[in-house]
Amino acid sequence: MFGPVVVFWLMAGLTVASILAAARIRNADIDNDVARGLDCAPDEDCEQPSAWRCLFDNRPLLLFAVIAFTFHLANAAMLTSVSQLLAKTVGKGQATSLTAACIVAAQLVMVPVALVAGRNAERWGTKRIFLVGFGFLAARGGLYTLSNDPLWLVGVQALDGIGAGIFGALFPIVIADLTKGSGRFNVSQGAVATAQGLGAALSASLAGAIIVAAGYSVGFLTLASIAALGFVLYLVAMPDTKA
Repeated sequence: MFGPVVVFWLMAGLTVASILAAARIRNADIDNDVARGLDCAPDEDCEQPSAWRCLFDNRPLLLFAVIAFTFHLANAAMLTSVSQLLAKTVGKGQATSLTAACIVAAQLVMVPVALVAGRNAERWGTKRIFLVGFGFLAARGGLYTLSNDPLWLVGVQALDGIGAGIFGALFPIVIADLTKGSGRFNVSQGAVATAQGLGAALSASLAGAIIVAAGYSVGFLTLASIAALGFVLYLVAMPDTKA
């Protein structure tokens, strides 16, 4: 309705809204020792945070960083690749609207999935739930190759909400479990987020190069194979932080 420039105005408005929301958080309501992952009772003097090298000695945490890298290496390029395929199939005009539909569909799925995953992490175990996320991610990559029909592509993209909802809800929970008592929760979360950011950044380059060389189907199957590799890695090597 207003053209592509409205996206940037919307981002600016949401940034201002985020600042206002953050400004309303009262520091007095936060137990900073517990927030950073130190294990101590209220009104009790906590131990000092562990040395920085504890991050490198924490094998499950390092493994989770690799898994996060793998997840985003497989996931990040799927939407952009679908957008390009839609533009090729139906033209740029309709492709913009269909890409928006892909994003909205995934978000509508993501919110309830995140709620269910977060509420049941203790009962079901984070490992089982994460494996479901990896399974749907791998399935998405394969399903994209079955048809170029726009409605099919939008429907398959909606499955992104399952993986994204699970990852978003359980990401801080797993890191909190793996770093409990160390006082290094926040820096660990940042380190793993950096790993997943690298995976996302490399995803587009990898998928783009494969699509140019061998086509969209091979590109999607490659991303699906990476997701399957992450599934196996989590299944075989990653401990369940809640069971």
